Amino acid sequence: MINLRSHNTHPKLISAGLAVAIFATNAPAHAKSDYVKNYKQLDTLSLSVNAVTAAEGVVIPWAIEPLANGDLLISERSGALFLLPKNTTTLTKVSGLPNIDANGQGGLLDLSLHTDSKQNQWLYFSYSSSEGKGSGSNTALMRAKLNSDHTQLSDQQLLYKGEHNTTKGQHYGSRIVFDDEGYVYFSIGDRGSRDINPQDLTRDGGKIYRLHDDGRIPSDNPFVKQKDAKHAAWSYGHRNPQGMWFDYQNNILWSHEHGPRGGDELNIIKKGANYGWPLVSYGVNYSGTKFTDLKEKDGMQSPVLHWTPSIAPSDMLYVTSDKYPKLKGKLLLASMKFAFISALELSKGKVVKQYKILDGIGRVRSLAQGSDGFIYLGIDGQGIKRLEPET
Repeated sequence: MINLRSHNTHPKLISAGLAVAIFATNAPAHAKSDYVKNYKQLDTLSLSVNAVTAAEGVVIPWAIEPLANGDLLISERSGALFLLPKNTTTLTKVSGLPNIDANGQGGLLDLSLHTDSKQNQWLYFSYSSSEGKGSGSNTALMRAKLNSDHTQLSDQQLLYKGEHNTTKGQHYGSRIVFDDEGYVYFSIGDRGSRDINPQDLTRDGGKIYRLHDDGRIPSDNPFVKQKDAKHAAWSYGHRNPQGMWFDYQNNILWSHEHGPRGGDELNIIKKGANYGWPLVSYGVNYSGTKFTDLKEKDGMQSPVLHWTPSIAPSDMLYVTSDKYPKLKGKLLLASMKFAFISALELSKGKVVKQYKILDGIGRVRSLAQGSDGFIYLGIDGQGIKRLEPET
């Protein structure tokens, strides 16, 4: 049972959603799906929790970044960064952001603290930037130092800016993660240029990138010796990756991305790999027509898991908190379209079980586990919710 309540309202029962999940192995890159199951028939993992309003006033909370002292940083896609101090419901605006071209799906996007942020105060964030040649904008990665009271950014450093600006408003990506060696990964969607960007290594868009923490390009990146290639690229052939998580225990980078009409994917990201978009896909055009007859192809990575119809996956969160015994050790992945969260059991790079939880919770955009052990949800139009186990 899940209750939705704020600090001044009565609990409300949440209704159920609907989707179809199609599972695929991650064995050969061209392997076909071997497990199909209707989402409606998936096991429900029952949780006795209350979804308590932690803060209102954030319309599209793209990212939630917990701080060590219990505060939360929250990005609003329209171009604002907020601080939510612990034990309060009042948002404070953080100053020091660069110029942000908020349009369509662009704006202020993901947030990630440096792995040694206690010492260096670096906050990394992605956003849509109009800098560079051409009208429009593209996704950029910047870092800046967060001051001691977490209300101001300084020492801005632009680490990467996608070239080929466009006035198209879709598919900016973007998520940011660090691996256990200190490299930073971030994603840029295909920017609405399906047939141009994802398969062309000389162009930004439709790729996941890898940099040193100061923006330098690592000498062992897969395409550094290819003339005119984007040397920061780590993988390509992506549509619109909007979730990433690095599994430190198994040294695996996970990502998911939106398909068109069907074909949302969960992937293990490998060095130099081609994920096929748009040459292979389990989806079709929004009109229902086909753009490819291929669902797999030699030399292209097949997804670990894919969904048809599209569930519009958003953020990802691996749960380590003891506050939720049924969720600990599971990977959470939210569906914006059908207003539920999947809880995935993983083993050796495969999904061995998927549960449905929090049906009807809302259009979950972001997920985070705070230093207090609570799970926080950023829900479009609802602000920030905290999952509190019932006592």
